[in-house]
Amino acid sequence: MTDKEIKRSVLTVTAFASFLTPFMGSSVNLALPSIGDELGVNAVTLNWIVSSYMLTTSILLLPAGRIGDIVGRKKIFITGLIIFTLTMILLTFTPGIKWLIGVRILQGVGGAMMFGTNMAILTSVFPPGERGRAMGINVTAVYAGLASGPFLGGILTRYLGWRSIFAFLIPMGIISLILIRRKMKGEWADARGERFDWPGAVIYGTAIAALMYGFSKLPSVSGWIITSSGVLLVPLFLIIEKRTVHPLFDLTLITGNRVFAFSSLAALIHYAATSATGFFLSLFLQYIKGLGPRDAGFVLMSWPLTMALISTAAGKLSDSHNPGVIASIGMTITSAGLIMLCFLTAGTSVVFIVAVLVIMGAGFSLFSSPNSNAIMSSVEKRQLGNASGMLGTMRNVGQTFSMAIALMLLAIYMGQAKINPGNYPMLLKAMRSGFVIFSILCFAGIFASLARNKSLRR
Repeated sequence: MTDKEIKRSVLTVTAFASFLTPFMGSSVNLALPSIGDELGVNAVTLNWIVSSYMLTTSILLLPAGRIGDIVGRKKIFITGLIIFTLTMILLTFTPGIKWLIGVRILQGVGGAMMFGTNMAILTSVFPPGERGRAMGINVTAVYAGLASGPFLGGILTRYLGWRSIFAFLIPMGIISLILIRRKMKGEWADARGERFDWPGAVIYGTAIAALMYGFSKLPSVSGWIITSSGVLLVPLFLIIEKRTVHPLFDLTLITGNRVFAFSSLAALIHYAATSATGFFLSLFLQYIKGLGPRDAGFVLMSWPLTMALISTAAGKLSDSHNPGVIASIGMTITSAGLIMLCFLTAGTSVVFIVAVLVIMGAGFSLFSSPNSNAIMSSVEKRQLGNASGMLGTMRNVGQTFSMAIALMLLAIYMGQAKINPGNYPMLLKAMRSGFVIFSILCFAGIFASLARNKSLRR
């Protein structure tokens, strides 16, 4: 195969696979009320359908990226896609909520293996000057999944039930595997021969699990204890990594790489400030505004559809202009949208919600591709898995924190009660409080994004 054919094949395969997870996630978000009604669970338990997947991927993304550097990124990517597809079959026949959450955890293993290596594979194939456009196309595939998920998920949920969402994705997973076998030639393992840091991986995973789970249990006493345990494990992990010859995470990426450090921090903050927006607005549209799953899906589709339209252009722009400046502008626009949602009431029109989602979609597009380009272009080839894993970890940890904040607010305002017309006012208060917190986070993230620009110019 020629160099051009290899690039085209890799981009096709990674983009198609990147479509699957966000499609499923956005579809499941929309189906949460239907799942809750059928399985008889409250809002807090519904949140764990989303959070269990995010928590698992947050723990495993960095180890998956590192293993990919050692044994081959393509091998790990394919294994992850196989696991992801098999769990779709299991989810189609879900008998109860415990099964559903358990399989979602297993699905998180596959998701981590896919997303811990896909950006590293792209960076291995595409040189600077072409990389931003390739990442923009990959991110466009992600947002296309997010855009079509609410629409198709709403139709499937309404006419065939929520289990049909998982059944619909089974053949798509199989097609992805066929594409990989036929199109993705070659292997990339720039750290082949190095040892995997098992002690670091165990401590890292335990710390992330304690932080994520503990934060979701706040403000209870057990929540504070578990979260504190996670905080105490972080310095232990750093000490072990500093003394290890081939560490799970190369600390020089943080201590000696200003672009990587602040770009990763900006990603963490941005995802923490935005990821629960879809969850909150799904509940708002279906409970407060009385829309059905299909109509709510049409409304929510405006955000990822905007991102799908802009992301490729934003990625291409970051090849020729300072990606840090573009990302900072994007985060500022996102902040404006979150501030507007702080004034949400029962009388807020659906047109207003669509307008805000379009604004946030534009901001998210201008942030995501350029920020990813800045991160992946700032490291050496042997560190690509580390960088890809860290980028995915920042995304998933941010998403998990965002959902944890939403979970904590629902628990504070509504307790364990199921959502009903009698507690709609408390549901609205929880949402508004969440959007205030998210607005403050996102505004602070602008400064983290700007902090790396001096190094990017240099």
